[in-house]
Amino acid sequence: MSRFDTYRDSFPNARLTRSKTGVLEVVLHTDGGTLVFNGHTHEQFVDLFHAVASDADNRVVILTGSGAAFMESISPEGFDFFSPQGYDKIYREGKKVLMNLLDIEAPLIAAVNGPVRLHSEYILLSDIVLATPSTVFQDKPHFEFGIVPGDGVHLVWQEVIGTVRGRYFILTRQELDAQTAKEWGAVNEIVPADKLLVRAREIAEGLVKLPPLTTRYTRIALTQKLRRIIDEGVGYGLALEGISAADVARAK
Repeated sequence: MSRFDTYRDSFPNARLTRSKTGVLEVVLHTDGGTLVFNGHTHEQFVDLFHAVASDADNRVVILTGSGAAFMESISPEGFDFFSPQGYDKIYREGKKVLMNLLDIEAPLIAAVNGPVRLHSEYILLSDIVLATPSTVFQDKPHFEFGIVPGDGVHLVWQEVIGTVRGRYFILTRQELDAQTAKEWGAVNEIVPADKLLVRAREIAEGLVKLPPLTTRYTRIALTQKLRRIIDEGVGYGLALEGISAADVARAK
């Protein structure tokens, strides 16, 4: 089991605070501003979500971002898509990070503070999704790099909004605004930006009034189907992504 004081300051791109009632807030960031995703954060978030999942004192988890976007920019720094050893690392981390998210047995609230143009599957593996009016969802970088979007985004969006809509969303790089995402079932509430964390904390404090085993086991019960979908499909999707990355490298 993890203890909060042993991992609280261990992640350069995640600011962690926990209330006296056990509500853990995880704020993803780069140097205090909006997160720039790269190979180092890809590795780091595997350990982050594992630590959070291993701490039974986390009664509810709020996942949010810093600045104007939740996750909008990606840098190639720290990634090696084009060698077998490099992609093996991406493959292993890509599988593990999603299962570690699902291993969080505390109810998980996503407080989406702005655009999510990559790794929106993190959001959809949460139990409750709050968004701001400026929030948009898109899978942008995969096709920009010329590679298959096989890291889980292809699975979860089809599950949440339906297969026809989900495939269109991926293939056309559709930008889905917050209102449409709410109408299609990917967002629960749209909240003004200055009220986003207030609302997330309000919901969280309501949940912590329930017995700990009730909230934990409810999260487990609600995520069993997602666990099966991720376990069965993400390894294959990442393998296809790796083949396409090798083809991009060969063509250069």
